[in-house]
Amino acid sequence: MKIYTLTRRQVLPITLEQAWPFFSTPANLEQITPAFLNFRITSPVPEEIYPGLIITYRIAAVAGIPMVWVTEIKHVIRLRQFVDEQRLGPYRFWHHLHRFREVEGGVEMEDIVHYVMPWGWLGGVVHALFVRSRLQAIFDFRREYLEGYFSG
Repeated sequence: MKIYTLTRRQVLPITLEQAWPFFSTPANLEQITPAFLNFRITSPVPEEIYPGLIITYRIAAVAGIPMVWVTEIKHVIRLRQFVDEQRLGPYRFWHHLHRFREVEGGVEMEDIVHYVMPWGWLGGVVHALFVRSRLQAIFDFRREYLEGYFSG
């Protein structure tokens, strides 16, 4: 079993008090997700995350085929970090740490995603051919969206 890791950092010209409400509001996830995923939240969501929150989504991750993704919010430390973990979805394992800290010029937002592909060795091939670049494209989109959203 291979555990893959994707890490991204971005400095946003805002305060923690401005960053937290945006990133801890589940409904904002739709706007920071690229259109090619056809991402839609399908469960009721509160205004702010909390430990134990279950969120369901519909995505079209592969060839436009819709699938269900269920995550649970874990380990919330207000203004600092939270974790979402997949409970049902396309990965065998998914753990996404969202971390925020004040730095010169604003807030550094860090994403650390650990994930495992299904299907054994075949999953490794699918990862190399498709999944790695797809995840990078998703996080590239987020970077660009957030730069524009928080720049002015």
